[in-house]
Amino acid sequence: MTGSHPTRSRLAAALRPAAFGADPAGERMERIRRSPNFANGVFVNPVGARTAPSGSMLKFAATYFRKEERIRRSPAGTVPVHPTTVADLAVPPASGLRLTWMGHSSVLAEVDGRRVLFDPVWGQRCSPFATVGPKRMHPVPVPLRELGPVDAVVISHDHYDHLDMPTIRALVRSRAMFVVPLGVGAHLERWGVPADRMTELDWHESTEVAGLVLTATPARHFCGRGLRNAQHTLWASWVVAGPEHRVYHSGDTGYFPGFADIGATHGPFDATMIQIGAYSEHWPDIHMTPEEGVRAHVDLQGGDPAKGVMLPIHWGTFNLAPHPWEEPAEGTVAATRAAGANVAVPRPGQPFEPVRGLPLDPWWRAIAARPVTVLPGGGVPQPAGAAGPSGPAGAADLSGSSGPSGASGPSGASGPSGASGPSGPSGTPGATGATGGADPAMPIPQS
Repeated sequence: MTGSHPTRSRLAAALRPAAFGADPAGERMERIRRSPNFANGVFVNPVGARTAPSGSMLKFAATYFRKEERIRRSPAGTVPVHPTTVADLAVPPASGLRLTWMGHSSVLAEVDGRRVLFDPVWGQRCSPFATVGPKRMHPVPVPLRELGPVDAVVISHDHYDHLDMPTIRALVRSRAMFVVPLGVGAHLERWGVPADRMTELDWHESTEVAGLVLTATPARHFCGRGLRNAQHTLWASWVVAGPEHRVYHSGDTGYFPGFADIGATHGPFDATMIQIGAYSEHWPDIHMTPEEGVRAHVDLQGGDPAKGVMLPIHWGTFNLAPHPWEEPAEGTVAATRAAGANVAVPRPGQPFEPVRGLPLDPWWRAIAARPVTVLPGGGVPQPAGAAGPSGPAGAADLSGSSGPSGASGPSGASGPSGASGPSGPSGTPGATGATGGADPAMPIPQS
């Protein structure tokens, strides 16, 4: 008689808590093996990418834990979350397109009468554990139960700051369809998502949900949740096309030439949601700097920076990299100004319709660990030795900026010139310790 040993089964369960998810198996794994993006037993990137930190980890650790720089990685005051109410979200957008950034990469996109929720993370920590890992630096703007009906939940990849088990379990009680990259369905299945409410897509595959066409498009990143990172779940960016509008969500990605291809096939876009935070010279291939993010946005628009609006995501909510907390926002408004592109930098929870004007108030400056003082001409003085945006003109003066109706965007010099990097809680959670309301968990990705 065969079967698993009870003690062994309990040990396996203890070593792999539910939040780790599940490995693909059976027909799901067979489909993965047939993918043109799966080679030598792993999913591969569209262009080569190093997924493990490069350079000296001793140097990285010294930088990461240096007190002065550690303080700058968290806001010095309370993040001004917008007081959005369920009543606000119940009123349909007059233009047919409205975006609400909930923090980090979580965005509610209302497209032509339908509602898509990207990478929802409502948990207090992006971690498999309740007391370890990077902690939220501002409250969730809208309780999940007050968000209203959602037609589709879209996941970019399975790292903890993009795929949150408690949030998914709560959303199972909704009527939403779950649309995820190939292999990620194994996690959702373990957490109770029914098979008939889940669609897994490979790159360049599409599905229709409530009249919207959702397409998985390439990204340059990696995957993994447990102690063993088998690279058997795909990562993706996403195109959502409705009858009148289309939007793009980058997920996590390094810069690569494929953005132009995505734009040529699916664009131009009314709005792009682009990752511009958690970069570092220690992981230059798998996250974008603000400058790279703006370049990606322009590529997606067929090279025309005047088209659409860019919403910067993957910043402000969790402490995941060595750069100062406010630097992604400063770098992005500066780089969009240099490129002539339109940008919206709303407070968490602040809904906006791109054609009705863009939120461009530099709200983050008042709560940066070192107050950001805008000089004449838009420059920002940087403290000696500080890792701020490039040079003394590292930030932009947003005064007088307007939306995408022909007026220019924020003014200022280009953003930081550092390299890009992965999100810290992507794999093994780091050490803890309170600093400015966040845990300085070392953002060391799994390989």
